[in-house]
Amino acid sequence: MNTEPGEIILKLEGIQKIYPGVIALDDVDLCVHSKEILGLVGKNGAGKSTLVKVLMGLETPESGTIIISGEEYSHISSGKALELGIGYVPQHLQMMDPLSVAENVLSGELPKNSFGLINWKAAYKQAEERLTKLGLDIDVHKKVEGLKLAEQTMLAIAKALFGNAKLIILDEVTASLPHSDIDQIFCFIKTLNSKGVSFIYISHHLEEVFEICDRVTVLRDGRHVDTCDVTDLDLMELARLIVGEEIGEFARESSWAKGAAVLEIETLTRRGSYENVDLTIDKGCIVGLSGLQGCGSEDLIAGLFGLERLGSGKVRVCGKDYQANSPSQAFSQGVALLPQDRARFGMVGVRSVRENTTYAIIDDLLNKLGFVNQRVENEMVGGFIDDLGVKTPSQEQHMAYLSGGNQQKVVFAKLAATKPVILILHEPTIGVDVRAKQDIFRIVDKLAADGVSVLIVSSEIRELMGICDRILVMYKGRVVEEFITGERRTTPENILHAIEGGVTSDV
Repeated sequence: MNTEPGEIILKLEGIQKIYPGVIALDDVDLCVHSKEILGLVGKNGAGKSTLVKVLMGLETPESGTIIISGEEYSHISSGKALELGIGYVPQHLQMMDPLSVAENVLSGELPKNSFGLINWKAAYKQAEERLTKLGLDIDVHKKVEGLKLAEQTMLAIAKALFGNAKLIILDEVTASLPHSDIDQIFCFIKTLNSKGVSFIYISHHLEEVFEICDRVTVLRDGRHVDTCDVTDLDLMELARLIVGEEIGEFARESSWAKGAAVLEIETLTRRGSYENVDLTIDKGCIVGLSGLQGCGSEDLIAGLFGLERLGSGKVRVCGKDYQANSPSQAFSQGVALLPQDRARFGMVGVRSVRENTTYAIIDDLLNKLGFVNQRVENEMVGGFIDDLGVKTPSQEQHMAYLSGGNQQKVVFAKLAATKPVILILHEPTIGVDVRAKQDIFRIVDKLAADGVSVLIVSSEIRELMGICDRILVMYKGRVVEEFITGERRTTPENILHAIEGGVTSDV
């Protein structure tokens, strides 16, 4: 981290942005120095995304001043933002996945031979030279879709630099990455930072802010709350600034009483994915499942939800043999999945909150004439909005306009509407703020108290310890350890040791 601030390369003064009925940004100030990594944090809906849109020329503020390298602007266009050296890397990367790394690196400037055809030999050489200068060892012949997510992220950052970016905005770029890949990303960012590149780092993972940022700016309800050196804060103080009140880690009083097994898995094997998996979940029990990327957990839940084949072995749900070749078959047998990527697989952004809540059970809402019983539908959706604390102007609000935390709550409502006996949650707190995480955990706790069995696949060890009754660890396709919440050996250190393939002591 840099201890001495450099010259100011970006300054925002009094930025205001108003949407119909909403003040998204209210007199916001922000300042970034050269060779600085500035954290930008806040709850979902705090104004971070709107501020980024203003910076990238996608939104025009009602008032305020944008100062870049000493030049003042009332607003800038997207082309001007790029010209002024501002780059942006979103959480959901936007690259030409079917094309090669070289084609992505040299997009729009592929070298041609004397016949006007692409000179592929020269293209691969130029792309490799560019990446090597940044310290990246990525096969330029490979298609982008074949790269690891960490490699894709670093490639996206590199592309911004090839566009002469001096300041790069990183928006939740580590949200879907395992810890080992995050370390790789951070090493790359720090190397570029030491060479003079500045960053605005947006994340809901507050631990990451302390690990990589020099200062942090906090937004709340569209206002600038404070900007502090990270060395002057601790985790709880930063959380308090974000939320506006004291907030501790979620601690659940378990309602699990060992009893009837709802999910029983015996010696389940699928070559190349998992092997001899034994797993039992009782009614109302919350079980966590963690491991390194590729450990088999993601393949296992995909098989359970009918997205992939299960393989050999036995699976029973409520005492009956279970086999699902599609999500609809899984739903019909009481198994529901909250996917990791809610934007792509959990919701339809251009549809309303009401439609997203009920589309999985729409057949159950039809009257004798084949039309949706709107009264019943509205009452059901309204009940979920109240119970889950979804912040939305109405049931007809498009999902795309909700904050990440509220989107996640609506996806929970959709799943709860199917009345599952087993609820599988894949990284349920990705991309949501510290307050929304607490709300989500309360929802999960209530579902478990109502008798739903829950399986949470997550890399967030402390979160699993706060919500789960049991935590299982997978390593190289096998379940290798089990930890019972509250026991002496159930510590973050022991769980992480097991995740990395170590053998944990019983004491």
